[in-house]
Amino acid sequence: YQTSEVMKVLTIISVIMLPLTLVSGIYGMNVDLPFQHHPLAFSLVMGVMAFVGVGMLAVFRLQRWI
Repeated sequence: YQTSEVMKVLTIISVIMLPLTLVSGIYGMNVDLPFQHHPLAFSLVMGVMAFVGVGMLAVFRLQRWI
């Protein structure tokens, strides 16, 4: 029973980190991207990443997976 609980927590952590890693990987490339030269680009991308992470965590709580 304890092993399945540990696997559930690790799966939830990896599912939350996957889209954040994707966004940071795309914006870490050396190519022209939307909002790249905007003064608030970094804050915008970080805000979107925070919103996605918190949103996914909220969905998991609403589904009673956590």
